[in-house]
Amino acid sequence: MLPEHYPQVKAIYELGMATNNATLETKAPDWEEWDAKYMKSCRLVALQNGVVAGWAALTAVSGRCVYAGVAEDSVYIHPDFKGQGIGKLLLQKLVLASEQEGIWTLQAGILNENKASIKLHEQCGFRILGVRERLGQLHGQWRDICLMERRSNVVGV
Repeated sequence: MLPEHYPQVKAIYELGMATNNATLETKAPDWEEWDAKYMKSCRLVALQNGVVAGWAALTAVSGRCVYAGVAEDSVYIHPDFKGQGIGKLLLQKLVLASEQEGIWTLQAGILNENKASIKLHEQCGFRILGVRERLGQLHGQWRDICLMERRSNVVGV
């Protein structure tokens, strides 16, 4: 992902927000805020004829050095490109990129209603750890988050 991809990445994120099942966030950040949040080395876009069809990136779960190998993933696909395997390809590539960066655990917090994302993560080696009930609110409604994890078979073994 390059900085010039961000306007399309942001638009895809906003489309995800509009579903009310992709994130508890209600406003997409500007480039500087987004750039500061996501790890520099694990940012991917899927391009179709020069158009961003989807994106994936990692955030560190903690600033503490003992958790340096633990990150949380984000995967978003433009609605026009859903059902084409782009999300799976992005997540598979993100897993590989994370392992090249020494990440031993990936986690995902997915709104419990987002069954497609839960299934995608399971297909890519994630397991459900549990459901965190009433973890956060979106538009005044409490939402449950499915916590998923993938442990690397090559890093930290």
